[in-house]
Parts: sequence; structure tokens; C-alpha cells
Amino acid sequence: MHMSDALLSPAVGISMSLVSFSAMAYSVRGIKKYDFDDKKIPIMGVMGAFVFAAQMINFTIPGTGSSGHIGGGILLAAMLGEFPAFLTIASVLIIQSLFFADGGLLALGCNIFNMGLIPCLIIYPLIFKMFIKNKIDHKNLTIASILSVILSLELGALCVTLETFVSSITELPFSVFASFMLPIHLAIGIVEGIVTAAILNFVYSLRPEIIQSSCLNTKIGKASTRKIIIILASVAIITGAVFSAYASSNPDGLEWSIYKVTGQEELKGKDKIHEEAAKVQDSVAIMPSYDYKNGKTDGTKVAGVVGGVLTFALAGVCGIVITIVNKSKKKASKL
Repeated sequence: MHMSDALLSPAVGISMSLVSFSAMAYSVRGIKKYDFDDKKIPIMGVMGAFVFAAQMINFTIPGTGSSGHIGGGILLAAMLGEFPAFLTIASVLIIQSLFFADGGLLALGCNIFNMGLIPCLIIYPLIFKMFIKNKIDHKNLTIASILSVILSLELGALCVTLETFVSSITELPFSVFASFMLPIHLAIGIVEGIVTAAILNFVYSLRPEIIQSSCLNTKIGKASTRKIIIILASVAIITGAVFSAYASSNPDGLEWSIYKVTGQEELKGKDKIHEEAAKVQDSVAIMPSYDYKNGKTDGTKVAGVVGGVLTFALAGVCGIVITIVNKSKKKASKL
């Protein structure tokens, strides 16, 4: 559901960027408030790399000609807590936009809002936690995961149509566009919800303290996270280096919806600002569309690994910086 710049007016794109980056600043403050657990730092990096790799794997939606991929917001929130999760998914989307030209530069704020803020800061605390606050078990984790993912994708898809409508630069009627966006993302949400539930149930079976700490805003404690980190890191590497090459070639839910309305999978920006944003993105993208620039050799597997490493580094650095700031403030308060 990565929006392109062609769907947005500069005013909407810039406004949503201000909203999303303000939410990132708010999340940093939120992490400080809940005394961030140092054990979450490697989990932030590993889960960021995993979500980056998983988003490269589009799965076919039978009978539609469309495909989808996981968003990962609810998965990250359940593993890390809402604020670290939002910073992690934002890191994923920033890396994708800057270095792989996946999602427009002008649309980055919208994409962070639709795919990050909605699941991490709205649906997770209001819906997911409601189902597991009294009792965390496999049944409640499954129900909470599937319902939360579906609601996140449906609300995100609705926001895409609203942001496009308010921009008023495309020939995408709101009601018609929404009539395709909402049903196809419902189908995608069911698949992602099942995948999310499976992963969270596996983690809960192996190390329940991780899920509990996120839900209750507590520290993991003395429980070792090494085993689960090694497993998730291995899965992320295999996903990016191997499975990414077998992704569905069908257009994703957003591209499919645009095609159903306009007959085109992608639209082009029409003004100077769109052109300049595209030029900037082209100049910094190392592997546009997860491929080599010359296009002579398939670079999907390499892109999966490179992107995973970059995301791991950025998400990990976020966690380290926050920890350093927290420790310095604690020392200052004791003086």
C-alpha cells in the first residue's frame, strides 16, 4: 500500500509529512516515559529487517489478479510496544523510499501514517491490547492479531482514498476508488492477520516475556532473548535472500485498485514539484524497485539482504540513541 507521489498534491504530502515526523518525535518521548528496555534494541533491529524482507514478498489474492504483502505494524507493536514499533516501521519505510524508490518521496509522510501510525499508535493500543489485557494466551493472541491487522489495513486503505481525494490531482472518484481499495485490503488483511498470529504465537510459546513486556509496558526481565533473536534474524536473511525472488508479479492492492478505475497501474506526477521529488529519489536510490539500475541482472535477492541490513542498522541506532539519552537523563537527575 505504498503510495506514489502522483496521487498527492504537494500540500497534502508536506502536511502528512509534518504529522508523521511529529508522531515520531512523540514516540521518542513516549519511549523515554516508559523506561525503554535495552533488551529491545536488537529486537528492534531484527524485526525491522524481518518486516523489510517480508514486505518484498507479495502473495497472490486468488480470483482477483491482485497481490498483497504484510504491513507489519501490528506484528512490530506486539513484539516491541507501540512507540518502538512505530519508529521501527518508519525506519523500514524511509529505507524503502530513499534507497529502493518504493513509495514516493513526497508520499513518505502518508505512507508512514497509513502503514505505521495507524496500526502502532491507534489500533494496537485501542484494539489489540483490549483483547489481551486480561489474559494473554494463544486464543486471544490469534483473535487480537487477525482483527487488529484487518482494521489497520482497512483504515489505512480508507486514508489512502481520502488523501488522494483531498489532493484532487487524479481522476480517481472517492466512492469508486474506495469500492476497490477496501475489499481487496480486507482479503490482504485476513492473510496478514493469520501470518501475524502464527508468528506471535510462536514467539509467545518460546519467550512469552517479550509479548508481555510490550503489552504491559514492563521490562523483559532476566529471560534471555538470544535464541528468539537468532531465529528471527535467520528467517529475515532467508526471506530477503531467497523467498523474495518468488514474490507474485501481480499488482498489489493499491496498484490493482488504480488499474480498475483508470486502466493504469501507476500514475505520473504532472507538476514541477513532482518532477523534482522524482529526481531526488532517483539520485539517492541505490536499487530502484529492488533491482540493479542497469536491469541486466536480477538484483532482488541482493536488495532483500541490503535493505534488511540498512533497516537493522537504522532501527538499532534509534534504540541505542534513545537508551543513551535515557541514561544521561537519569544520571543528571541524580546529581
